Amino acid sequence: MQVSIIKIGNSKGIRLSKTIMEKYELGDKVELILEKDQIIIKPVKKPREGWDNAFKKMSERGEDNLLIDDIFEDENLDEWN
Repeated sequence: MQVSIIKIGNSKGIRLSKTIMEKYELGDKVELILEKDQIIIKPVKKPREGWDNAFKKMSERGEDNLLIDDIFEDENLDEWN
């Protein structure tokens, strides 16, 4: 696909259609990856995006067990009172 480079203030840019924006889930910010002879535009993923669904699936499969105890044998809880 070819697109025109347009003037935007003192800079230049490209215009992306709504269809492309929606198909590739592009928001207000994108990541530009500069590689030899090409520029890659990627959507910015939010930190921890999808974790809620992953944790729900882990719980359904019984895989959400603690790896270490949340209270240690030598822990003195009285000092927190």
